[in-house]
Amino acid sequence: MELRVLNYFLMVARESNITKAAALLHVTQPTLSRQLQQLEDELGVKLFERSNHRIILTEDGMLLQRRAQEIVSLADKTRHEFSRGDEQLSGDIAIGSGELNSFTHLSGLLSSFRLHHPAVRFDIHSGDADDIRERIEKGLLDLGLLLEPVDIGKYEFLRLPAKEVWGILVHNDSDLAKLKTIAPQDLVGQPLFIPNRAALQSPISNWFGGLYDSVEIAGGYNLIYNIAIMVQRKMGVAFCLKLDTVYENLSFVPLFPQTQSTSLLVWKKSLMQPRATSALLDHLRNAFKA
Repeated sequence: MELRVLNYFLMVARESNITKAAALLHVTQPTLSRQLQQLEDELGVKLFERSNHRIILTEDGMLLQRRAQEIVSLADKTRHEFSRGDEQLSGDIAIGSGELNSFTHLSGLLSSFRLHHPAVRFDIHSGDADDIRERIEKGLLDLGLLLEPVDIGKYEFLRLPAKEVWGILVHNDSDLAKLKTIAPQDLVGQPLFIPNRAALQSPISNWFGGLYDSVEIAGGYNLIYNIAIMVQRKMGVAFCLKLDTVYENLSFVPLFPQTQSTSLLVWKKSLMQPRATSALLDHLRNAFKA
């Protein structure tokens, strides 16, 4: 498979129309159709269901779309890493992060680093811990900001000083919004949305203690934004971390007893880092020592 052909495939998948894709790629429609047919022959699968007006990805086509996006992204990242000049530090640094308050602290350090190295670019990916670790393993991310607890056997890491505070996100019309803190008994009978991440289930259960079996779990989530919309619709309350984000008609109320977590900036062990990433890690180590 050639990168050029994968880019052709991704354009057709995006446009769902060979004529439009050919115009955007500046190739003829017969040339593009021939390249797609050769790709199907090479893989031995059917990638598209074709009609007169549009094409639809098959299941194999959707799998190739995901893999092709990863391959093309990695190739672009590699090109940027080798396109630097000797006169200044340059390149791309890909960082993954969950929705964490500690990213505010990290972003300040990224900003101070880029003041000295303006040719360095940051590619920020938001996702949950499992997604970020998978992308680190595939080489799509250089660094990942992960909420503890997390298995760090494969990683080197820096622990960020900022603490992550747990609480609930609740509609302002609820009596819970009037409380200064939330105790386990306050949530009995309340529809509750909790994080999907398996490593967090035990700490949440421990906080509830013997009341956990009395809690009504309304659903799970990996990122808070869409669940916040459901809380705005008064579908329940969300067990979550405190963020700087302000949601209309919603309040954050911390837990009691107070529950805090820490976060780690991780990268793969025994991996020769690109020059820009290595320089950033030195910058972060020095900042954490100060």
